[in-house]
Amino acid sequence: MEILLQQIINGLVLGSMYALIALGYTMVYGIINLINFAHGEVMMVGALTSWTVIVLVREAAPGLPGYVVLVIALVVACTVAAALNFLIEKVAYRPLRNSPKLAPLITAIGMSILLQTLAMIIWKPNYKAYPTLLPSTPIELAGALITPTQIMILGVTAASLAVLMWLVNYTRLGRAMRATAENPRVAGLMGVKPDLVISATFIIGAVLAAIAGVMYASNYGTAQHAMGFLPGLKAFTAAVFGGIGNLAGAVIGAILLGLIESIGAGYIGALTGGVLGSHYSDIFAFIVLIFVLTLRPSGLLGERVADRA
Repeated sequence: MEILLQQIINGLVLGSMYALIALGYTMVYGIINLINFAHGEVMMVGALTSWTVIVLVREAAPGLPGYVVLVIALVVACTVAAALNFLIEKVAYRPLRNSPKLAPLITAIGMSILLQTLAMIIWKPNYKAYPTLLPSTPIELAGALITPTQIMILGVTAASLAVLMWLVNYTRLGRAMRATAENPRVAGLMGVKPDLVISATFIIGAVLAAIAGVMYASNYGTAQHAMGFLPGLKAFTAAVFGGIGNLAGAVIGAILLGLIESIGAGYIGALTGGVLGSHYSDIFAFIVLIFVLTLRPSGLLGERVADRA
């Protein structure tokens, strides 16, 4: 029972990070029917930017509390990621918006490789030890352990999701996003500026990805230029699992995927004495993707166009 509870906690933390990234995928797809495969690299840039900011701030003000340093790093990372995603959309995707769908897909893959290479040049290919800014003493919860960093991840994710749902459902921008998702041409006739809405969608997705990057690096204590590829791929899997283009589906798919991956790896590890668990954790995401695409291609919640953002 303790193993199950521990893996549920780990799965919720993992699923929370996947959810933040998956929302970026599903929002962009809902607006322009594009899978932005460079989204994982935006997360990576956010994580490495925050690492740089933390190093600089600790050198400049060594007595500053850890949570203050983390907030500063998070704000700067979100700003850089938002500017980067805005630039990517304007330079790489906008000129191809009316092209055959294969062209922007190939461009997205190329942009992913380009960002990885640029990050390797700027930050070097070696792994960076991500500083521990919060207390590291775990808290016992019914026999399971949860760290302050994991509590922060769950809290920040919940707050981010709440703000996003409010933005999409109760603001003028959210209405414009839903209208553009329904029909960009008709939305344009009603006074909505589709280009502005699409840019805003990319910016919001980038902010969520940067938050996920900082949380991911904080949880695992490391950052490097290729760190965004696998989480990005799993987040895309989560978006498809829940129903690509559906915000609630992306969140549910990500949480379920995190739980499946964590519980599966935990029990395999327990059965094999810890020999196989961590090595086989990655396969669960792709097993889920294969089953979903085979049995229910539209995902758990399907695709409800009116709810897309």
